[in-house]
Amino acid sequence: MAHTHSHGEGDANRGRLLAAFSVTALFMVAEVVGGWLSGSLALLADAGHMLTDAAALLMALLAVQFARRKPNARHTFGMLRLTTLAAFVNALALLVITALIVWEAVRRFYQPQPVAGGMMLGIAIAGLLANLLSFWLLHRGSEEKNLNVRAAALHVMGDLLGSVGAIVAALVIMYTGWTPADPILSILVSLLVLRSGWALLRESLHELLEGAPASINVDKLARDITRNIPEVRNVHHLHLWQVGEKPVLTLHVQVIPPHDHDALLHRIHHYLHETCQIAHATVQMEYQACAGHDCDLGAAQEHAHHDHAHAHAHH
Repeated sequence: MAHTHSHGEGDANRGRLLAAFSVTALFMVAEVVGGWLSGSLALLADAGHMLTDAAALLMALLAVQFARRKPNARHTFGMLRLTTLAAFVNALALLVITALIVWEAVRRFYQPQPVAGGMMLGIAIAGLLANLLSFWLLHRGSEEKNLNVRAAALHVMGDLLGSVGAIVAALVIMYTGWTPADPILSILVSLLVLRSGWALLRESLHELLEGAPASINVDKLARDITRNIPEVRNVHHLHLWQVGEKPVLTLHVQVIPPHDHDALLHRIHHYLHETCQIAHATVQMEYQACAGHDCDLGAAQEHAHHDHAHAHAHH
């Protein structure tokens, strides 16, 4: 492949997202029409999920597109954060739709509606097949790393459960005529989707609030640098955050004056890359104890004017 690894990955993600979007949008329309004609809330609940799915997939597509843009003077990281923002908006949409469906389901317990079980069953089965196709498309790639593709896959997972729920409700209604099966199953599906939506909301919000990636323990990293690189006496002002899938780090290290400044700097960068996959780190080396009285996390403003000892590496 002529592209770099990540570029090729982005193209693969985009192809899968586009295919999944087309399938989802088509069947969402079928479910809305079917739910309306048959009077089934479980079908409409599923169509509601499919609507957020289609929106999720569209946002994911746009985000993948924006993430390809080169960094510039205004956006020095490029548009990588758009993927996280898309996942966040996506999770909010899931929670809102879930609330609306639960509200309607509760109303239907008090005012039961007639439901055409046969039509409901046919459309629910078609919806299930569409969801299986979308889920398969999304789960073939690097979705473990990409929060956005994972967000889209979560939506489709909710839909899969929604379609199964609608099929079960249709069968119950056809064989017993008991229509409350429809709102009961729409609530069960909503609760499952609520759980995944909430997890996604927390994860994307954590990243938007400059939280450290869950895979890296900041305190342990500081201790390990001091323990594994003999010249390093102390690590402070350590800030770790994530942009897209890229962990970014800045830190001050107090070192015993080395014979070769650049070689020591290279070893620190190499250590960060090997142990934590941090390819973008800014290391400030100091030979004296840090001058700031509160030389700790959160005192970044005091040292914003990094002096000549400031070395920057970006592989």
